[in-house]
Amino acid sequence: MKTIETSGGEFTFPATSMTVARSGYGAMQLAGPGVWGPPRDRDAAVAVLREAIASGVNHIDTSDFYGPHVTNQIIKEALHPYPDGLVIVTKVGARRGEDKSWIPALSRQELIDAVHDNLRHLGLDVLDVVNLRVGGITGPSEGSIAERLTVLAELKQQGLIRHLGLSNVTPAQLVEAQTITEIVCVQNLYNLAHRNDDGFIRDLTAQGIAYVPFFPLGGFTPLQSSKLDGVAATLKVTPMQVALAWLLQRSPNILLIPGTSSVEHLRENLNAAILQLPAEMVAELDSIGGK
Repeated sequence: MKTIETSGGEFTFPATSMTVARSGYGAMQLAGPGVWGPPRDRDAAVAVLREAIASGVNHIDTSDFYGPHVTNQIIKEALHPYPDGLVIVTKVGARRGEDKSWIPALSRQELIDAVHDNLRHLGLDVLDVVNLRVGGITGPSEGSIAERLTVLAELKQQGLIRHLGLSNVTPAQLVEAQTITEIVCVQNLYNLAHRNDDGFIRDLTAQGIAYVPFFPLGGFTPLQSSKLDGVAATLKVTPMQVALAWLLQRSPNILLIPGTSSVEHLRENLNAAILQLPAEMVAELDSIGGK
């Protein structure tokens, strides 16, 4: 079993030099409505990024198909030259249609172009982590990922990528991926109400692989939301803060990437890291979901 270091709210990726605060920042909302085009207030987007770094965030999740290109361009404007220790994680495997649709982009040339687009728009010579996006927005799809991942593994060997991860994958796809290259993180849909990955998270914890859930408040029924709201009201915090705190207490390898275009909301999200949920409230929250 690999050792996961989580002192001070941090996570150290085994066999790498990367240590990140477990509360990171997801950059999707820096783009305009529908993750398309420029934001309504570019100065505010820049301010959010700079506030995140000033608050101790050193893990930013992004992609060049956000915008497209817009999010990475704003990150470069706000933070380049990047501070030491900042880990920027991007993803490839999709592109945006002219109708703002999300289209798979998994051919060899599309993956190569995507890596170079991320490098150019972020102003980097090498990408810290690149996630291969496999399934759709809400979940994985079955099938081999070997051919696509091999393309990224070749770019890693060329020195354009330091580490590789996966997004929207099954446990079987992770096993296949590990025959090709080391995988340092998995990014899947997971929250209080959607717990299909409970067993997957346990396996990843044992291997020292980071798990990065998205949609921390997505897909809740009114009854589930009511239970979450009740816990939040008792603690005098927001439902989002409770949902994020639950994730942090769920497993030591979980890293958070909540997104926002508001400095005030950013601070609320980061404060979730210091919220300790009592055991009885954790039990109440656990009853929301399940496998």
